[in-house]
Amino acid sequence: MSDDDVRYPPAELADLPDDIRTMIEEQAERAGFIPNVFLAMARRPAEFRAFFAYHEALMDKDTGGLTKADREMIVTATSAANDCLYCVVAHGALLRIYAKDFHIADKVAVNHRAAGLPERQRVMLDFALKVCTAPGTVEDADFDVLHAQGFDDEDIWDITAITGFYGLSNRLATVTGMRPNPEFYLLGRMPRS
Repeated sequence: MSDDDVRYPPAELADLPDDIRTMIEEQAERAGFIPNVFLAMARRPAEFRAFFAYHEALMDKDTGGLTKADREMIVTATSAANDCLYCVVAHGALLRIYAKDFHIADKVAVNHRAAGLPERQRVMLDFALKVCTAPGTVEDADFDVLHAQGFDDEDIWDITAITGFYGLSNRLATVTGMRPNPEFYLLGRMPRS
């Protein structure tokens, strides 16, 4: 499959239900482009609504002990483990922006343990990757390590839920042939003019 091929054609904006079209247009206004995931998921309106409602509940909240950068770091690391190009590139861009660090996403995607992260974030990603790759091996000792870094049980739920949700997203993006928008590759790499 070439970079230009997708297995499922994206929806046409003009053909979408009003609520979905409005949401996509608002996103395009904020970002300056329509992320490919929106039109890919819009093929199935009920799934689009459920997907983005859960995304918002996990990623856009200001409660709990995880920052927006932490959340995007989890997505970037676990998406790399799942070989999902779309999510590594798109969420790596958001990670660079939220962390205000031009290099962090590349380091986290390749090897978070060699990325020079604070211990708290390293432990968070160690756990997220365990949930991603070997969830049956999670044990009470993993909670103890996270608690020692200041994460509470609700934060651990969030780490787990973000990892699980993006496991779904990674598989959909990869199997459907979704490709990152060219804009994502440059976002957060240079200061805005």
